[in-house]
Amino acid sequence: MNAERGGTITLGSAPLTIDDVERLAHRRARLVLSDAPDVLARLRRSREVLEQHVASGHVVYGVTTGFGESCVNAIEAAHQDALAANLVRFHGVGTGDLLDPVQGRAVLVARLAALVQGGSAIRLEVLELLLALLDHDLIPAIPAEGSVGASGDLTPLSYVAAVLMGEREVWRDGEVVPSAEALAEAGLTPVVLQPKESLALMNGTSVMTGLACLAWVRAERVARLACTLTGMASDVLRGNASHFDDRIFAAKPHPGQRQAAAWVRAHLAYDPATHVDPDRIQDRYSIRCAPHVIGVLLDALPFLRGMLEVELNGVNDNPVIDPDTGAVLHGGNFYGGHVAFAMDALKAAVASVADLLDRQMELMGNPASSNGLPGNLVAPGRPGHAASHGVKAMQIATSALTAEALKLTMPAASFSRSTESHNQDKVSMGTIAARDALRVVELTERVAAIHLLAACQAVDLRGVASCRAASAAVHGAVRQMVPFTDVDRRHDRDIVRLVELVRREALPLPVSASPLAASA
Repeated sequence: MNAERGGTITLGSAPLTIDDVERLAHRRARLVLSDAPDVLARLRRSREVLEQHVASGHVVYGVTTGFGESCVNAIEAAHQDALAANLVRFHGVGTGDLLDPVQGRAVLVARLAALVQGGSAIRLEVLELLLALLDHDLIPAIPAEGSVGASGDLTPLSYVAAVLMGEREVWRDGEVVPSAEALAEAGLTPVVLQPKESLALMNGTSVMTGLACLAWVRAERVARLACTLTGMASDVLRGNASHFDDRIFAAKPHPGQRQAAAWVRAHLAYDPATHVDPDRIQDRYSIRCAPHVIGVLLDALPFLRGMLEVELNGVNDNPVIDPDTGAVLHGGNFYGGHVAFAMDALKAAVASVADLLDRQMELMGNPASSNGLPGNLVAPGRPGHAASHGVKAMQIATSALTAEALKLTMPAASFSRSTESHNQDKVSMGTIAARDALRVVELTERVAAIHLLAACQAVDLRGVASCRAASAAVHGAVRQMVPFTDVDRRHDRDIVRLVELVRREALPLPVSASPLAASA
């Protein structure tokens, strides 16, 4: 992690990581611009190269030409400043819910990571104002919908560029207020974007990449939680812990699969020397094959991290300015295909984990598969217990949430549409994939929270002292917030509390390995 002492991360000193983006998005660190002479010189040289090309009469897309299919239109020098502002204004067509402040911060960080590379011809004062937005926590109010993910995230990023101009709105203290008002009250002065600068701000993949970084971190947490929940389910179902023996996973050594088995094995305190098989020698697949399901996600995460961090730190707009050779290079680095692939893969792997947990939930609540637990985990011996229904509705809820997650696994990249007069005739849909991935992770967190409620109920019914120490530890953390269910009651607020517990990493989960590696 590129974090320095005091919670400061220096932009330009080293590539940013997914973890940096997540910390900055949650305001657990502060981003500052490197004062290294080579970083600042590269930024200045990039702008000089552009200005020299324009002064020499060279054709530069988006400066001396119109945008997209309108690149055949020549723009006279007198209208180039208006062109830069017009790009921002005519892209103010975003729809849908606003990205929340955490997501908006991730977008700002991702855009800064790309612009600091010195390939975008953006002035230092524009970067400094972007950093000031983060410092003052004035976060552009960005509508979630409207990007096809090729020519980058033009529409959503126009809301970032507009704020720098003092237009549109920002999040401030949980409310959406006019940008001009918020900037003035913070003592910040809007900038007049010069030719190429609005294109540099907008013609990149930073919305999809910022959201993807947040989805990656939460997906990794879901994988660890799923291993703990599998351990608890195996424990309360009195399953066969030998299913997680490392010799099985050494025989087919996918690293993430082997790591998942190691985490479940540790939860169950499995010792092959003392283990005795239970009466049922093989558990159902959602227990026995859990490492094989969770392992797919764990094995995908390092690969996807590599893709996302290249995208995060790459020059992803057009044209690319090469400060070393003085060239202006027209290409397509705004194409978000790698992010689209990464998020389509991530959401499929995470949704499969949701499906796994939903099946485990069914096992715990069904007397035919629970190995002696009461039906629906209803507390026996209580007055009127026959009229109680325990986790019945919870199991229905996990099925609904899981079905929605699985439905969203259709690859967004498969829905490329030709648009913008057939100039953008092949697009990535990476932003839709990233939004889908966040939604799938959110749904899976809720499935996991409900599973956790049921597993802790089962621990109480078995008797905490009769369960593994790791199950008791998780049970203890949950019981500080949610009581045992002795009579039917609402559980929606319990679910919300446990989702927050998961997101705050307040449960005793396995320690993340980075890079994820197999346990010996």
